[in-house]
Amino acid sequence: MNTRYVILGAGMQGTAAAYDLAKFAQPHSVTLADYNLETAQKAAERVNKLLGSNLCHAAQADATSESSLFELMQNADILLSCIPYYMHPKVAKIAVATKTNMLDLGGNTDITRETLEHDAAAKEAGITLVPDCGLAPGLVNSLGMWLIENLDETETIKLYCGVLPQNPVPPLNYKVTFNVEGLVTEYDYEGVVLRNHEIQMVPTLTELETLTVEGLGTMEAFVTSGGTSMAPYTLQGKVANYEYKTFRFPGHCYAMRLYKDFGFWREDEVDVKGVKVRPKDVWCRVFGEELAKIQDLDMCIIRAVGIGKKNGAGKQLQIDIHDHQDLETGFTSMERLTGFSIAIYAAEIAAGNIESGALRYENAMTGTRFVEEIQRRGIHLKFSEESHN
Repeated sequence: MNTRYVILGAGMQGTAAAYDLAKFAQPHSVTLADYNLETAQKAAERVNKLLGSNLCHAAQADATSESSLFELMQNADILLSCIPYYMHPKVAKIAVATKTNMLDLGGNTDITRETLEHDAAAKEAGITLVPDCGLAPGLVNSLGMWLIENLDETETIKLYCGVLPQNPVPPLNYKVTFNVEGLVTEYDYEGVVLRNHEIQMVPTLTELETLTVEGLGTMEAFVTSGGTSMAPYTLQGKVANYEYKTFRFPGHCYAMRLYKDFGFWREDEVDVKGVKVRPKDVWCRVFGEELAKIQDLDMCIIRAVGIGKKNGAGKQLQIDIHDHQDLETGFTSMERLTGFSIAIYAAEIAAGNIESGALRYENAMTGTRFVEEIQRRGIHLKFSEESHN
């Protein structure tokens, strides 16, 4: 193919996406752009070295500058936005102006709605915009769609995902694998779920349940925000229940509830010895730095459960993923499952398999097609099926 891919944000997920595109998408070129040119150069060099190619190039770009974005995107066919979630709608606006296809990693449903508002303009420009192409939202929702596509009738979809350290250290048994502000966003606000055919908003860090995971034993899962994104709205009337929870080692939810309940994530300013500060900013600065000191390989556990009917009988279908950091490439599990996922969607756009417009993630590509592609990347999925009354 002669597709020119540009990745905005040469951090962890962006670098993994560049690697995937260079390896699987047969691109004309892959450009890694970042505000810090040195960061982009190191990421591009890493990808080229891993693949023994020169397909990946570096560029400097300022995501807060419309002129910088315009210059970056006017010669791109497809842009992958791997920057903080709140910047995506602004990038989408420039994508429409430059007639550049665009995908992003999502992370906040309200922000996703802003991107989807560009639907008419995207269709007129003949381009495709797809938000939420990461891990959760993203990959987990594709597994949910696979379940729906493989059941004749679907009653319930339950999705679980957690990126965790391989050697957890108490008391939190956790390490940061992405922007700490994004972590707080998941733990705060509300989760959007579909229950008994109705949309409901559920407080985060609630509805704690325990599940057994092969190789890990007892784990906990609880409601977080963003993981379902627009899927409950899309699937209303088609399935009765659709929900998402985050996996963690036991005890983590209780610890996080202390911060939330005692106001550490407040976004209003408070006076501390004559200085105006937002508690959330202070928490992210202090807590983020401390968590960043934890050095460990990561892993990701995912479970997708579908309950319904198949061939007239009650069935429960399940997909489990237990992925580990890749020692050969150095990519973490978080990077692989997030970066590879957005790259899969980008390659589908390049192949002409996704229509124009601003599309909800779950409508842009079938779960069946996504599952085929993610397995081609060496990600192991365990499928199981059992009767369900």
